[in-house]
Amino acid sequence: MDAADLESSELYSEELDVDLRSGDDDAVFEWFLASVLFGGRISEDIAKRTYRSFERHDLLTPEDIEEAGFDFLVDPVMREGGYVRYDNRRSEQVLRNCRTLMDEYDGSLNELHDAAEDEADLEDRLDAFYGVGPVTVNIFLRELRSVWEKSDPEPLDAVREAAERHDVDLERYDRKSERFARVEAGLVRLRHG
Repeated sequence: MDAADLESSELYSEELDVDLRSGDDDAVFEWFLASVLFGGRISEDIAKRTYRSFERHDLLTPEDIEEAGFDFLVDPVMREGGYVRYDNRRSEQVLRNCRTLMDEYDGSLNELHDAAEDEADLEDRLDAFYGVGPVTVNIFLRELRSVWEKSDPEPLDAVREAAERHDVDLERYDRKSERFARVEAGLVRLRHG
């Protein structure tokens, strides 16, 4: 795959029909939910199926997820997605994160972004969510680079390694561009492919 192919890679958010370009609260939350799933120790296929299960059950806001409750998240939502071993833990994580988002930021990730002082503070605030670590933060923020002013995570080591293996110069791109996010998505897929 050459640089031109990478530059036209589909974003993971696009694959899930989440349009982040507007920065709309609902879309940003949907992408956060998907990022939490992608950031877990499961396959991309299970993460996608589980996101689709949330979608099928109309659980795409923190309020709706909290109202559905733990038992409903475990079964049917997580089970339909393909979770078997970690469905309880992931359900608890999603619920706790929705509660935190509602309690601390009125249910709005855009409010979280606005409250952050800078890029590092934004990453720290996201990392403070239950079960969210640097990889999940990176997954979430990399596709928001061109949408959120303070979103500019360092590419993951795995992305840099894939770029090196495929002779892609990441420094030639504006990191705040959608094009860079597409290159990252393409390199992640090459790594998994």
